[in-house]
Amino acid sequence: MAVIDFHIDKRFLYANGHEFGEVGAYEQIDGTLTFGVVSSADANKSIVDLDLAPTNRDGKVIFTSDFSIIKPADPDRGSHGLLVELPNRGRRRVVDTLNRSGSEASGSPDPGDGFLFERGLTVASIGWQWDVYQSDVLMGLNPPSADLSRESNAGQTVVEIRPNEMATTWLLADRVHKPLKAKNISDPNATLYVKDFEDGEETAIARENWKFAQETPNGVIPSEEHIYLDGGFKSGKCYQLVYETTDSPIAGSGLIALRDVTSFLKYESERFLPDLGNFNHAIGYGVSQTGRMLRHFLYLGLNVDESGRKVFDGLLPHVAGGRVGAFNHRFAQPSNQSYPSFGHQFPFHDEELKDPFTEKSDGLLKKLADGHSRPKVMYTNSSAEYWRGDGSLIHTDPSGLNDIEHASEFVRVYHFAGTQHGAGTLPQSNEPGAEGAFPLFAPNVIDYSPLLRAAFVNLQKWITDGIEPPDSKHPRIDDGTAVERDEVLNVFDRLPEQVTPDRSKLWVIRAMDLGGRSENGVGIYPTKEYERYACLVSSVDMDGNELSGIRLPDITQPVGTHSGWNVRHPKTGAPEQPVPMIGFSRWFPSTEIDRSSSDDPRRSIENRYIDRDTYTDLVTQDAQQLSNDGYILESDIDIVIKNAVDRYDVAINP
Repeated sequence: MAVIDFHIDKRFLYANGHEFGEVGAYEQIDGTLTFGVVSSADANKSIVDLDLAPTNRDGKVIFTSDFSIIKPADPDRGSHGLLVELPNRGRRRVVDTLNRSGSEASGSPDPGDGFLFERGLTVASIGWQWDVYQSDVLMGLNPPSADLSRESNAGQTVVEIRPNEMATTWLLADRVHKPLKAKNISDPNATLYVKDFEDGEETAIARENWKFAQETPNGVIPSEEHIYLDGGFKSGKCYQLVYETTDSPIAGSGLIALRDVTSFLKYESERFLPDLGNFNHAIGYGVSQTGRMLRHFLYLGLNVDESGRKVFDGLLPHVAGGRVGAFNHRFAQPSNQSYPSFGHQFPFHDEELKDPFTEKSDGLLKKLADGHSRPKVMYTNSSAEYWRGDGSLIHTDPSGLNDIEHASEFVRVYHFAGTQHGAGTLPQSNEPGAEGAFPLFAPNVIDYSPLLRAAFVNLQKWITDGIEPPDSKHPRIDDGTAVERDEVLNVFDRLPEQVTPDRSKLWVIRAMDLGGRSENGVGIYPTKEYERYACLVSSVDMDGNELSGIRLPDITQPVGTHSGWNVRHPKTGAPEQPVPMIGFSRWFPSTEIDRSSSDDPRRSIENRYIDRDTYTDLVTQDAQQLSNDGYILESDIDIVIKNAVDRYDVAINP
């Protein structure tokens, strides 16, 4: 029994008692879970430094996390299906995303169109991330700490700094997360490196030019949580600070929290929540950061609890690409460490393959090889994960020479063609992203949420009814739709006023060496990097639109060019480099006069479609076909049609 206590903080009718179809009203329960785990148990041995955590009199490691559940008020009217969400950087988003609410993260998510609740699902959210500042909105974890006092060399940590505007001071963390404090602010061995781009050469900055300090209205004062650089951090540069820290949170306890809260809800909830109801299946959902955590969860073989019971029946890691993350090594900061480190290591594919550079053989699901412990998995990715350098590695060999199939009884891989990391919206506005990231071209507008909803429903039916989901759809080497990025960028170079990134500065994933203790989760920084793994993307037509994957009417009946990449705005520095996660949509010329005056090689909208009604008919046919093929729900056909027609209206009157 890994969950040893559950304290209820709040219990209330969800959405003011709104009735969701035949299921009726829902209620929300918020509280704190207490975990007690035995570090020596086989199920826990993969968690780095757990054996160095203090224990109670029963020999258990104790930690707590935030917990929230939205459940049918009458469990007997529900579907007995459990959806467990990993909040992204503390923010609950699965309800807002799948219910299409369009709302920001909150302590009680907006029900939107009720998609999940009309299906009778119970939705649970678990705080798993130690570096989140917990609040009514943000969910986090209170982890155990490792006792490193007996180690003569506990190791160092590293923080990445990538400013989009000049700054003299930087928190030793990502955005607004908890930092790892400097052990000695005068440490002469702490080193700050800078490189011109992500895959560039590191250069050490003289120690006298920076300090552990922050600039305040009263001057520059010492700080164990900040770094100050004389002359400031330059926009567009990449910095890495390597230093010793006093803090030793066991980040991997978040993985245990995910496993054990799901096991608790499936098998033991009557101890603390006797009116929760019984569940016949559990599905895990993660997006971006938390999608990578689900992949990490699989890699560590954690889908079996301490009692040997299967945890998840299905997983939906969304826009995770081919990586894992900073979730299970010493001094891991889940929200920061995007530089080459433990989260960028081989393997990338589910099946066991040989790394051509290290000769190591491994696979993401090697530890879950038996049918009992292996969940059904749907990997869904946008074009942005392919352009990031790792998306194709989930379905090719590391050299990019061959397609590698997945076990069809367990896995589907879906590429949402021509999309960016987050679903696009109208109006098309060019607003700064995370930490001020700002693209040159206005962002991609394709709304892929109907594809994600269908994937979820198909996954659930696969688990509960044995109904096979639609075939995987993604770029392939054998049909020529998986190609090098240069080939695609050459097409874009034809477009008027188009800026493409410097080919030498595109993101890559390389083989790496983290030092002799890396098998124990202790790294040496900066990471030594070697040969690069293959990075393939979808081929495109002469308009620049992708030819592979699941193609919404935005792509099959286009009124513009839609990409999964963009370039940095000059005002943020490094305009020759890509901007993370953001694509763009550039409308076709509305008329032949417009096309001729701009010297645009793309056909005009009036040349493609007779009128709006004709366009609507074409879109309707394509949407119906997607529904027939199972890639969108019949109930979402109207949404898909409306989305495409709305974009037609904008394109002809930009």
